[in-house]
Amino acid sequence: MARQPSLALARRWFAEELRVIGHLLGERVIDAFATVPRERFAGPGPWRLLHFVDGYWTTPDADPRHLYHNVLIALDEQRRLNIGEPLLWARHFDRIGVKDGDRVLQIGMGSGYYTAILAELVGPNGQVDGIEVDAPLAAAAERNLKPWPTAHVRLGDASVPIEGRWDLIVAFAGATAPHTWWLDALAAGGRLLLPMTAANFSNRGGFMLRLDRRGDSFAARSAGWVGFYPCAGARNPEDEAALGEALGDPAGQQAVRSLRRDPHDKDESCWLHRDGWCLSKHELH
Repeated sequence: MARQPSLALARRWFAEELRVIGHLLGERVIDAFATVPRERFAGPGPWRLLHFVDGYWTTPDADPRHLYHNVLIALDEQRRLNIGEPLLWARHFDRIGVKDGDRVLQIGMGSGYYTAILAELVGPNGQVDGIEVDAPLAAAAERNLKPWPTAHVRLGDASVPIEGRWDLIVAFAGATAPHTWWLDALAAGGRLLLPMTAANFSNRGGFMLRLDRRGDSFAARSAGWVGFYPCAGARNPEDEAALGEALGDPAGQQAVRSLRRDPHDKDESCWLHRDGWCLSKHELH
């Protein structure tokens, strides 16, 4: 029988595979994924993993090496609540540029795996504040994150503002609109990653919205199609219906260039026009 690689080597191979299949450009993201022990956040094995065609399946045993692949790990199978896809987040963290010393707000922590990745990326001079609505998961995240003192857990939902200014806000659950307080809380040059999803569109599907603050304005881009668990406190039926209709225009979605907050009538430049905000095809000047 071939000798199994050490866990440290399995993590490094895992991270190097993400480098290639995700076309990752920065060493820091790769090193973070090679460092954080995924099994710490997955609970005791064997584990239930999610395959996009076959559904959930059980690992043969409790060997943590099973977790060092581009797989989703069930936290609550009945709710389809998982530790999400490493490739997706490795690529987004790489492209958004999580920098040493950044202040990060994470909306939807789960058991804390990606909180630990973010804590590795911001380093000892940065800070990660996480919000989690599920009390048992928040408690688990607090236990799991003890080795990362710059990571902090808050129990609550996305609708309740918290004090602070952040260089990066990233949501790990699907919303139908960005909260005003998220936009106001972005520091100068701050970035926001927000899955915009509609329950009636391709099984919780939608797209990843990227916003970049430039003064009082926000550049906007679609950063790819996604599917996410719904975000508590960041959804309402009217916004969901409007988003579902807008998602039927994928060319318009790709043409989005800004988030507008100025009063204006809906016109052909508005891809998603809502009360108080609009995803627009207008470029910022």
